[in-house]
Amino acid sequence: MKLEFELVPDGCWYSNLRSILSPAQWDYIRKDAYARAGGKCMICGARTGRLEAHEKWEYDEENAVQKLVGVIAVCRSCHEVIHIGRTSLLGGEERAAEHFMKVNGCSYAEYRRALGRANEEHRRRNLVGEWKLDLGYLKKFLK
Repeated sequence: MKLEFELVPDGCWYSNLRSILSPAQWDYIRKDAYARAGGKCMICGARTGRLEAHEKWEYDEENAVQKLVGVIAVCRSCHEVIHIGRTSLLGGEERAAEHFMKVNGCSYAEYRRALGRANEEHRRRNLVGEWKLDLGYLKKFLK
């Protein structure tokens, strides 16, 4: 699927670049993503005047490593789907479900199955005691 849920393990909440980097460093990295996007969401392709920077992470459960693998520019609708847990808490799950189904060309049943898989992955990752951060991706930005 083009658009997927990315449920961050509970122990990794607030482990984001904005809390680690200086404002100037974060601006440099997010603006790089915006420039690469060329005014379009890097997931659904929608043209928008306001893109949001999204950090892409991989999780190595065996070694307890949360690895930054990229920063992409996405539209608000895609970002709401990616962070469906937060979106649901804010009352936007129905809107996010519709966007997920539109972008992925799938049914509501497929949406629910994908959400179930994401929740199971989240549950499993929460069994990891403490995650170590791998920020090697940033080497190309920080001098």
